[in-house]
Amino acid sequence: MLDANASANDTDTLACGDGEKELPLCESKEQGFKLVQEVSMTPSSRFLQVELELNAHLRRLTFSEPVRYIYNPLEYAWDTHRCYVEKYCQGGQKILFLGMNPGPFGMAQTGVPFGEVRSVVDWLKITGEVGHPQDEHPKRRITGLACTQKEVSGARFWGFFRKLCGEPELFFQHCFVHNLCPLIFIGASGKNLTPPELPAGEREALLALCDVALCQAVEALGVSMVIGVGRVAEQRARRALSAAGVNVCVEGIMHPSPRNPLANKGWEEVANAKLAELGVLSLLNNM
Repeated sequence: MLDANASANDTDTLACGDGEKELPLCESKEQGFKLVQEVSMTPSSRFLQVELELNAHLRRLTFSEPVRYIYNPLEYAWDTHRCYVEKYCQGGQKILFLGMNPGPFGMAQTGVPFGEVRSVVDWLKITGEVGHPQDEHPKRRITGLACTQKEVSGARFWGFFRKLCGEPELFFQHCFVHNLCPLIFIGASGKNLTPPELPAGEREALLALCDVALCQAVEALGVSMVIGVGRVAEQRARRALSAAGVNVCVEGIMHPSPRNPLANKGWEEVANAKLAELGVLSLLNNM
């Protein structure tokens, strides 16, 4: 069994976070938790507080094979992630695009959801230092904003909105982007493991905590629509928000992953049509 607080070099345990962040006060009960928030907090501060509290709960989880390494960019890439949130989580945004969890060459490197490096640096203008997880797979090193490997999903996602909006300010006037789960899971071979590939009990323990944090994030942001990027994120968001009685519309768009043959045939066209159907496209078109 891999403990989310210990070293990956130990055959029985594995590190999930460095545990050095100062955490907000909370009240915990069973799988849920309640944040103590100041009325005067900005939307970005409330959002970051939700994430810090989720981090505290995730550190207590344990994972078994096939997971051998766990990275949490909300720990080692907190500097760039905070830059992203403070720059673009503005309040008044009505649409939340929700991914599932970080990709190895996207958010794992940059701390930004769908965070393909060139999009993050050149378009979003994110700056900051990126550190390292406690233990790294030799095939999955973290090089931060200097990473030269292209994250196809992120390049497609942000590239689409860059062409549509021109400037990031137009996109973030109406939208924000977030991941349900901040952790990336890596097998012994270096394979990226998505949450659906985890053992069932461990997956549900993980996603139960992420569900609570999602509901809190949605309420902190005040969005009226959540758009899951990919069917798994859409279904999980619909289930979590409905169960919690959070009154938002949940929709979905195709995931831009190169693993998806349909996305490889023309993801932009599919996304464009779906967002037009949802009434989102008219908000973002800079023409």
